[in-house]
Amino acid sequence: MSFAFTEDQQLLADSAARFLADKYGFDARRTVMAAENGWSREMWRAFADLGWLALPLPEAHGGLGGSTVDLAVLMEHFGRHLVVEPYLATVVLGAEAIARSGSETQQAEILPQVAEGKLTLAFAHGEPTGRFDLARIAATATRRGDGWVLSGHKAVVLHAQTADRLIVSARTSGEITDRDGIALFLVDPKVAGVTLRPYPTVDGLRAADVILDDAIVPDSAVLGEVGAALPVIEQVVDRALVALSAEAVGAMDATIALTGEYLKTRQQFGRPLASFQVLQHRMVEMLSAKEFARALCYRAAGAMDDTTGVERARAAAALKSETGRAGKRIGQDAVQLHGGMGMTDDMAVGHYFKRMTMIDVQFGNAAYHLRRFAGLS
Repeated sequence: MSFAFTEDQQLLADSAARFLADKYGFDARRTVMAAENGWSREMWRAFADLGWLALPLPEAHGGLGGSTVDLAVLMEHFGRHLVVEPYLATVVLGAEAIARSGSETQQAEILPQVAEGKLTLAFAHGEPTGRFDLARIAATATRRGDGWVLSGHKAVVLHAQTADRLIVSARTSGEITDRDGIALFLVDPKVAGVTLRPYPTVDGLRAADVILDDAIVPDSAVLGEVGAALPVIEQVVDRALVALSAEAVGAMDATIALTGEYLKTRQQFGRPLASFQVLQHRMVEMLSAKEFARALCYRAAGAMDDTTGVERARAAAALKSETGRAGKRIGQDAVQLHGGMGMTDDMAVGHYFKRMTMIDVQFGNAAYHLRRFAGLS
């Protein structure tokens, strides 16, 4: 298949590159990270003005109807600049879940606000004992009158502290690993019974554990069919795997560029490090790993919209496994070539390595998705 961008995709890539190069430098990012929320609402409004928040949302509800390839184009540039705003949590995970499972009323209420930058979301699905298994849900939802009572513990929910709404998965029936019996709920984090325990993550983002202690939500909070949410969750997460992988590819590209510049300027034995053949070979190997991951990323992005079921899942699993492996190798090599200073807070290369490491473990690391790929048929 062809990996050439369309004219619109190239325009998107060019505009994202210009804007982020001008507004999202390394020092600016560190300032944003140190703020109370860990991200900039001013930058978020700029993303809305640029149409980035509306990009993958349905046109019927204020979106641009962009494809997964369009999304990957943007996420690759986010990776190059280590964007910390809640794009993955709000647009890729939260809004996608509502677009796939929400009622017409729910979509009409939520999605236009997301596109306009007026509302943020967090996807509260993973649990402390989940082991990357999307069906392993211990949180419960019990019918009570005309509503539901939610109880359980959700772990490492990205940007939950600043989210206006949480999308929470809970089990309405069955055993902890059953595929049936899982439902999605739209929850206001301020309701009684919901407690957030926020913390920074190693890559500079913010997350929280979400504790549900008999939190009561109305029937109108249910997204889609009760007990049949797992296929929707799998579709949402597979698309998120592509977005994360595209972000990782962008981070790999920036890491290689930084390392190349360092080797050209750092002197050893009166010569630049870049003049040593063994280090040139290391750089070529890093570049080859990145280019293969990038090609696989856009192939998988195309598969998200053109295929279903097992083929879609295999494409996502293969990609996540490869980007995890490539990101680890490139990050480790880059830090080693920089020496010990590569992991200091003042050196950008260490921040890229941390982000690639965190991307690897989100929704399953390289080893998990390799096993998943082998088990799908």
